[in-house]
This record gives sequence, C-alpha cells and structure tokens, in this order.
Amino acid sequence: ENISNFDIVMESDEGTFMPSGLGFTGNAKARDIVKEIMTLLQPINVTAVYDNADGTDIDYWMRDGVPGASLRDDLSKYFWFHHSQGDTMTVQDPNQMNLCAAVWTVVSYVIADMEEMLPR
Repeated sequence: ENISNFDIVMESDEGTFMPSGLGFTGNAKARDIVKEIMTLLQPINVTAVYDNADGTDIDYWMRDGVPGASLRDDLSKYFWFHHSQGDTMTVQDPNQMNLCAAVWTVVSYVIADMEEMLPR
C-alpha cells in the first residue's frame, strides 16, 4: 500500500567480509545516481556497482519497481561459518565489518538526503 514511499531497499545477506561494492537493480537514471554516490567511497576503494541486487528480503519490492541494492563482498570464507557453531561475532574482522557499515551509511545518508526520490 505504501510502496511509493520507499526510495530504495537494501540487503546485506552475504556476510560482512571485505566489500567491493553494491549490486543494483533499478533503471538507468537511478543506476547513474548510485554510481555517483559510490564515488564518495573512493577513499576506502569500494566503488563498484554491479548488475542486479539480490536477496530474498528485497526481491518483492524490486519486482514492484523499487530500486534495490545488495552488498557485494569477498565470499571466500562465507561458508566456513554460515549457519554453523562458529557463526558468531568472534569470527568477524572488525575492520572489514566497519567498511561494510561505511558503505551502507554513505549510501543510506545520501539517498535519504536527496531532494527527489530515486527514479523508477
């Protein structure tokens, strides 16, 4: 009912390992805006915008036209811990987790502060 109020939906469901950028689903104008936002992350070398956001938690909104983003990171160790007894905060690399948080913070803040919503 309120889907027109959503600017973007975002998901980080592949861990908090070394980020490389965002997967993005949306039209070309919205993609250009997200690419511009990601340039702000040049100091931490996380600027890539990949085709297609994915995630079961955001698919419904994206199918209805809401732009979506999903964090892309180094998945090489994901299944070492995922849904195992070792899946605890103690295996997190705080520096990598902080970089992931920085990506979401920058993207969220800039999009929320824009005068217009992301184009659909």
